[in-house]
Amino acid sequence: MKILTFHKGQGTALGIRTDRGIIDVEQAAAAFGLPAPATLKEVLAGGDAARRELERLVEAVGTVQGDWLLEEERIVFAPCVPDPGKIICVGLNYRKHAEETNAAIPNYPVLFNKFSNTIAAHGDDIEIPRTTSQLDYEAELIIVIGQKTKYVSKDEALDHVFGYCCVNDLSARDLQMRTPQWMLGKIGDGFSPIGPYVVTADEVGNPNQLAIRSIVNGEVRQQSNTSDMIFPCDEIVSYISQHLTLEPGDLILTGTPEGVVLGYPPEKQVYLKPGDIVTIEIEKLGALTNRFVAEAQ
Repeated sequence: MKILTFHKGQGTALGIRTDRGIIDVEQAAAAFGLPAPATLKEVLAGGDAARRELERLVEAVGTVQGDWLLEEERIVFAPCVPDPGKIICVGLNYRKHAEETNAAIPNYPVLFNKFSNTIAAHGDDIEIPRTTSQLDYEAELIIVIGQKTKYVSKDEALDHVFGYCCVNDLSARDLQMRTPQWMLGKIGDGFSPIGPYVVTADEVGNPNQLAIRSIVNGEVRQQSNTSDMIFPCDEIVSYISQHLTLEPGDLILTGTPEGVVLGYPPEKQVYLKPGDIVTIEIEKLGALTNRFVAEAQ
């Protein structure tokens, strides 16, 4: 199931993407007299019962036409996970990316964090901060945690995952490399556009067998597969859970493959500039596209 959040009136609404269009969950539930969660937070809190309600709603809608069915091209997306709790990132997690940046292969997952101010949606314009001249793209897979998770084994880790989505883990390289701590280069406003959908784990299958790529102004820059991860998704979830409690809606960004600007020779490095359009595509998860603009004065 592909679940999304979109802008509606003065707020946001929950949607489900189908082959026929986007189901407005609240409106369809009212029309068919069925219970259904109204937000992604309610979906996560409701667990399997909430999932079944959404599945029953999709079955009820079937081929029936109604104003609860929206054209995807006409909606304005909100972040597919609107209010994540923790945003935990794994650095240097693809072998070829570590090699292109001349970094040693890590013995343990390299962890850092981002904050909720970095969250943006598919289709949003992303401002390039005036404090950087080296904004880089990073195509990444996000793990969306589905239940409270602590000390989980690797074998059981993926049972705690609700789903997956695309993210562009934007990085201001000049700020990132200013000190040994990367955080400054990672926490700009809008530096984590996510979406367009959260795709549930059952629909994705093995998260470490997905094609992943980034496209800048129509040119493919990154093209890889999540199988190149040094630490696969189950190991990442298990490892993090040994050190803190993961909660429903927490996001784990799992690293980026080779092909980022930082990996090019200095004379070939061309960082993002106003007017650039970047698309992140991951197999089964859709395509996340954003345009970059100068920061408002």
